[in-house]
This record gives sequence, C-alpha cells and structure tokens, in this order.
Amino acid sequence: MDLTAQETLLRNRRAELADDLVEIEDKLDDPMPKDWEDRASERQGDEVLESLGKADLEELRRIDAALGRIADGSYGICAKCGDAISEDRLNAVPTAALCRNCA
Repeated sequence: MDLTAQETLLRNRRAELADDLVEIEDKLDDPMPKDWEDRASERQGDEVLESLGKADLEELRRIDAALGRIADGSYGICAKCGDAISEDRLNAVPTAALCRNCA
C-alpha cells in the first residue's frame, strides 16, 4: 500500500472539511431575520448546518486519528485484533481503524 498516497488523500479531505466548517460557522453567525416566519425557516436551516458541522467534525477526528496511525506506523493494523486491514478496505474507508471482521 502506498502510504504517501493515503496520507495525501487524507490531508486533502481534511482541508476540504476545514473549509466547509469555516463556511458553516460563517453562515451560522449571520444575523436572524426580524420576520417570525423567516426566523423559523432560518432556524431550521441552522439546525441542518449544525448537524452537518457535527458530522464534519467527527470525520475530521477520524482523519486526524488515521494520520496519527500513519505517523506512528500502525496504519493498516487493526486496533482490536492486530491483523492487517485489507488494502481494499483502506481504499474504501481510509480512516478505518478496524479490519472488516472486527468492524
């Protein structure tokens, strides 16, 4: 497995997520409209943005953990059983910390 390619993929995805989070935060900081109906609609949109932001943060945590495993040499080793994680699984889920059997 080409760890450099995996690391580049993870770092690129991390940068995308960081940009998305900045954009979400900016939208959430917009002032609320004065009209009650518009405000209710805006609040629903904010709830969706907050949910997306939480999902992005969770993915960032998984990416940071995977980058840590690359750095310490444990990337591709199942954190539960110690067996190798298949290359197919790592290509499909680059942040995988568990092999298919343990997941």
